[in-house]
Amino acid sequence: QVQLVESGGGLVQAGGSLRLSCAASGRSFSNYAMGWFRQAPGKEREFVASINWSGGSTLYADSVKGRFTISRDNAKNALYLQMNSLKPEDTAVYYCARSTANWGADAWRYANWGQGTQVTVSS
Repeated sequence: QVQLVESGGGLVQAGGSLRLSCAASGRSFSNYAMGWFRQAPGKEREFVASINWSGGSTLYADSVKGRFTISRDNAKNALYLQMNSLKPEDTAVYYCARSTANWGADAWRYANWGQGTQVTVSS
């Protein structure tokens, strides 16, 4: 059974940067697309970014395009989210997730989820 553990969240000023990491246990990490989602207080969980099994294809929400970069290291069973030019509206709990149905923005594709890491951006 796969376990996903996020880290790297914290408090940062607007305009700053953070790098989130997601460590995956279990075998066959490289066989699966991965994604990042976030949930702000009082809001539904929303898609942030997705990456295919090899890292060769990525997809971003319009709200983060050009500021966030998703990447993976299959040798380390790790997923990353580099977040630059952070805005207060990026404040949320960020979740990594493993897809069992190809890659994309739809939450239903992702069967395995981490516990999340809090990102807070102050103005």
